[in-house]
Amino acid sequence: MRRTMIISFLAALAVAAAVAGCSGSAASPTAPPATAIPAATAATASTVEVSLQEWAVVPASTSVPAGTVTFNVKNTGPKSVHEMVVVKTDLAPEALPMNADGSINEDGAGVEAIGEVEDVEVGGSKQVTLDLAPGKYLLLCNIVDGGTVHFKQGMRTAFEVTP
Repeated sequence: MRRTMIISFLAALAVAAAVAGCSGSAASPTAPPATAIPAATAATASTVEVSLQEWAVVPASTSVPAGTVTFNVKNTGPKSVHEMVVVKTDLAPEALPMNADGSINEDGAGVEAIGEVEDVEVGGSKQVTLDLAPGKYLLLCNIVDGGTVHFKQGMRTAFEVTP
C-alpha cells in the first residue's frame, strides 16, 4: 500500500513538472509576453446606426475615429426607397458637382465616392463596412425618383472621421 502511494505521489509530481515546463513564462524566448504588442497597433473599428427617411439621413453619431467603420442602415420611410452613399469631400453641399438630373456626380471633381448601400426598401436594412481615413465626408441619398432629387430634399449629413 505504501509503495502504491509513493508511486502515485511520484507520478503526480512528474505530471506537475511536465505541465509547469510547458506553460512558458515571460522570460521564455519562444513566447513573448502578452504586452509585447502595443494596443495602439490594433485596428480601430466603429459601428454607426443610420436611419434613412423622407427627407433626412440621420446617423447616431456624426464622427468616428479613422479605421474600419460599419454602417447599419435602416430605411424608416414612410414611402420611398433610399440609398446611402459615403463620399469624401471638402466641398459644401451646394458646391458639389451635379449631374443633369440634379443628383451628385459621384465621380466629379472634389468628390471621392467611398462606398454605399443601394435600394434600401422601406422597413429594410442593409450594411456596409468601409475603411475610412481622417477627413470630411457626406452621407447622402443620391436617388432621383420621378423628378424628386432626394439629395436636394435634404437627404445629406456631414460626417467626420478623426485621426
